[in-house]
Amino acid sequence: MIFAHMKFFSKIKYPILKAIDVSGLTFLSPVVRLCYGEEPRVQMKKISQWILIPICAIILFIFLWAYGSTVVKTKSGSVPGPLETLKAGESISKFGNYEKAKEEAYTLTGPERDEALKKAQARLGKMDPIVKAATDQVGGAKAQYAEVIKKRTSGMTSRRDALKKSYSANQSARKASLAALADTLTPGNETAYENFMKEVKDHTDKTDLEKEELATLAKEIKEIEDEKSDDVAKALFAQTRAAEERQFLQKQIDQLTTQNKGLKIETAQAKIQEDARVLLTLTGPEAVKAAGKIAKARSRLVKTEESVYAGPKTLGYQIKRSILCVFAGFLIGAFIAIPIGILCGLNSTFMAAMTPFIAIFKPVSPIVWLPICLIIASAVVPSPDDSAFMDWLWEDAWILNHYDINPAFIASAITVALCSLWATLANTALGVASIDKDHLNVARVLKLGFWPRLFKIVIPSALPLIFAGLRISLGVGWMVLIAAELLSSSEGIGKFVWDQFNNGASDSFAKLFVVVFVVGIIGLLLDRIMIVFQRLVSFEGSPTAI
Repeated sequence: MIFAHMKFFSKIKYPILKAIDVSGLTFLSPVVRLCYGEEPRVQMKKISQWILIPICAIILFIFLWAYGSTVVKTKSGSVPGPLETLKAGESISKFGNYEKAKEEAYTLTGPERDEALKKAQARLGKMDPIVKAATDQVGGAKAQYAEVIKKRTSGMTSRRDALKKSYSANQSARKASLAALADTLTPGNETAYENFMKEVKDHTDKTDLEKEELATLAKEIKEIEDEKSDDVAKALFAQTRAAEERQFLQKQIDQLTTQNKGLKIETAQAKIQEDARVLLTLTGPEAVKAAGKIAKARSRLVKTEESVYAGPKTLGYQIKRSILCVFAGFLIGAFIAIPIGILCGLNSTFMAAMTPFIAIFKPVSPIVWLPICLIIASAVVPSPDDSAFMDWLWEDAWILNHYDINPAFIASAITVALCSLWATLANTALGVASIDKDHLNVARVLKLGFWPRLFKIVIPSALPLIFAGLRISLGVGWMVLIAAELLSSSEGIGKFVWDQFNNGASDSFAKLFVVVFVVGIIGLLLDRIMIVFQRLVSFEGSPTAI
């Protein structure tokens, strides 16, 4: 049995190493090799280099970030540290869970709705004391911290008041002296006037110095008064959490009662049935009026049956929409770049013709492309509600019909395509132009036509470099997309960033830091995905597989 297990583990060693290599997670290779006892000293050195040192670097970064957050001050307050950013991430996650629960409550019916309503009402009944306790804690923490600040600034405040009184008396004395000196001036006596001007300048300089000293002291007092208390921040955080939960429960109860889709449908159906019974007893104009009323009620009922929960967009929704948009733009760019790149690689004349366009359009910023794309998209789809294409995207298109596809989405996707296609185009042209001449000679010997030669020799040989270009393009597209969404107000991560920037809430700054890590992690995952595809089509030993 033991021998069989050893034989099994021996067999899976190289498949594991191959999978690690294809996935781009090569830093795990030394761990696997060490487990199999292969050159332990060498593997430990590689583990230290590629795993332990990066972990130490991350720990150092977190430490420097935590220290820097206490030093750097902005108009929005201190820079959020790791803990504040983590709390903001938890807040975003909790908001998403709340919205998901409200969406589920909107569609619940029968015993499930009754059970959910019972739980929500029971929890809401417990929230008032919790919110009150949290509010009292905030008030106590603020009062306690105000006393601390008062003690710290009492000496400085007394000194400021004493200096202000002293300086005011000095200034009054100097002004009286200048007034007396002015009365003694003899017209035409230049020496006396020069001495008088010196006294005036001396008075002005002293007054400015006194004002500057008072302003510096007042600034120091203000800086101490503006310092944030950790205890107050914790109390405010607890109060916000409690208030948010109470508000969520109130909204959830609304979705389970007055706003519930199932109850609305039941009520509307009952009313239509009642009106239909009344209609059977009417004649003439009254029957026409009642029939019209029933027709309108049925129309409203259809809309209610088709309705979905219309709550605020969560970051999870924004992320999925952004990924959808970047892949839409990426695919558009790939469909444009790969054929043109192949033609450029096959024909030097065509390459010469395309070079001016590549040189001119490649450096253009997405900020320039986006307004142009928005204008064109708005012209092509002037009224999204009346557009057959938009109806198809909303109702029939797979995946797309779950998201709010509008001209801003289309413009953002096209902007991504226009900014990201160049790397794919250049790499495709290079890959096609670099095909071994022996392969092309074999194609001539076999008398292959253009299309067989293209699909059997040219494209397969150029695939490693094509995918290297696609990998770069996807990374560029992801960076471009956030700016495009921010400027176009298209739903997505970019709009989430803009909303938080304009929000002004106490944790908005920290939520921006959360988005930094979200965007970075998603970008890393997209890059890893492209690495897998790139290595799957790369030849053994090819530099593009690195």
